[in-house]
Amino acid sequence: MSWTVMGSSGADSARERAMRTLYDEQGSPLYAYVVRLLGGDRHRAEDVVQETLLRCWRTQDLENGQPLRPWLFRVARNLVVDEYRLRMARPQEVNGNDWLEDLLTKSDGVDRLLSSMILQEAFQKLSPKHREVLYETYYTGRSMREAGLVLGVPPGTVKSRVHHAVRALRMAMGVVEAADEEVGVRPAWSYTSAA
Repeated sequence: MSWTVMGSSGADSARERAMRTLYDEQGSPLYAYVVRLLGGDRHRAEDVVQETLLRCWRTQDLENGQPLRPWLFRVARNLVVDEYRLRMARPQEVNGNDWLEDLLTKSDGVDRLLSSMILQEAFQKLSPKHREVLYETYYTGRSMREAGLVLGVPPGTVKSRVHHAVRALRMAMGVVEAADEEVGVRPAWSYTSAA
């Protein structure tokens, strides 16, 4: 990636090299963290990372031995929180196009039926242990401890199985989490068979 600082005429100062190094070392983990904070919104995450690194660039007193990564993550988190607060403080439009947005975002009975069918099909693809633990926790509404008693396993095992079962269910449905994309996890339908 090529960095050009306005007014630098392409000069490669020590600060610019330090900024490039900062981006190379901290950019990816910071971006992954911000994507998770924003629920997968990659465009907003890019803006937050850029603003965070810009604030680091402007801050002169980081050479006092303060660990950099926690500082960057705290600044990024504060930017996300500030943006959320600003959005919540704005009054809602009274005579806007809310009806159009509602029409486009509200699902009808067909969407719910289709989603239900997809979920049911994906549920059947799970292992028996995964189906069992999801049934005991989500369908019956039991706590981890209660489900553990019914299944004859410790609550920690129930929690682990639920985590893996939900992940397997999401994969079976073709839903990939932002964090999974970062580490290269793909939905089952994206693999081609060699047969």
